[in-house]
Amino acid sequence: MTTVSNQMCDLSIVIVNWNTPEYLDACLRTVADEIALLGSVRVETFVVDNASADHSVAMLKERYGWVTLIENSENVGFACANNQAVRLAQGRYILLLNSDTEIEPGALAILIAFLNQHPEAGAVGARLLNSDGSLQISAHPAPTLARELWYLLHLDRLHPWAIYPMPAWPVDQPQRVEILKGACILLRHTVLDEIGLLDEDFFMYSEEVDLCKRVEQAGWELYWEPRAVIIHHGGRSTQQVPLAMFMHLYRSKVLYFRKRHGLPAALVYKIILAFAALGRVAVAALAWLERPPRREQHRELGRRYYQLLKALPSM
Repeated sequence: MTTVSNQMCDLSIVIVNWNTPEYLDACLRTVADEIALLGSVRVETFVVDNASADHSVAMLKERYGWVTLIENSENVGFACANNQAVRLAQGRYILLLNSDTEIEPGALAILIAFLNQHPEAGAVGARLLNSDGSLQISAHPAPTLARELWYLLHLDRLHPWAIYPMPAWPVDQPQRVEILKGACILLRHTVLDEIGLLDEDFFMYSEEVDLCKRVEQAGWELYWEPRAVIIHHGGRSTQQVPLAMFMHLYRSKVLYFRKRHGLPAALVYKIILAFAALGRVAVAALAWLERPPRREQHRELGRRYYQLLKALPSM
C-alpha cells in the first residue's frame, strides 16, 4: 500500500466519523483496495472522529495503523472536523468522503484522471448509489427561493427544476453541475487555498452547497463523473438523532440563504418553510385514518415539522 504522511503527496483522503464503526470499517477496506489500485500515486488518509461513544477509535487503532487519526473530545460538527484534516493535508487533490461509503473499484483513479485532464474543473463528484444499487441523487442546481418552494410543493414530480433529471443522464458522460453532494467530492488543493475551507458556521448540512458556490464564483467548474461509482449507505450518523439532524438541516438552509442572499431572502425562506410546515402538520393530524406503518411515519413527520415551526423565529 502506497501511503505517506506529512509530506507532499498526490491525494489526501478525509473521512469524518461519528458512531459508525461498521460502516467506517467497510469504507476503509475499500479505501485500502483503491490505494493498491492507484499504484505509484502517493496517498494519505485522515479520519477525524467526532467524539464517538462506541468502539470506532479502538477499531481504527487496531486495524488501520496507516490512517492518521484525529480524535475530538466533542462533536465539533461536520465542516469543522473536515477542516481539521484539510489543514494538515499535503495532497494536490483532497477527497472529502463520508464514513458510510464504499468505493467501487477504480473510482478514485477515474476522479483523479478527470481533474488531471480538465484544468477548468475545480471539483468533481462520483455517481452515488444507494445500498440496494439504485441511483442516489448526488448533484443538484444551486438553491434559490423559487426552487425551494418548488421542491417543498413536490412539483419536481411534474417537472424536475429544483433537482436534475439525473436518472435520464448517460452513465458514461460527465455532466457540468452547480452543487455536488458532500458524500464524495474531489477538490484541487489550490482551489481550497484560493476560496478557503468549509464554513464552520454550518454544523451539519449545506456546508458543501456553500463550498460549491464559492468554487463556481472563483471561476472554476464542477462536474459529476458517473463512471466513478460510490455506494453511499446514507445517513448512518444522522439517523441516530433524527430530530436534531432535521432541525440542523433547516437551520443550515436558513443560514445559507442569509449568507448567500441576505437577511430579506432568509426571512422569505422562513415564511416559505412556515407554510410548508403548517401543511405537513395539518396532514399529520389526519394520520389516524391510515394504516400502520404509514400512520406512525406521518405522525412522526408532523411532530418534526411542529418542532420546526416553534424553532423558526430563532433561526
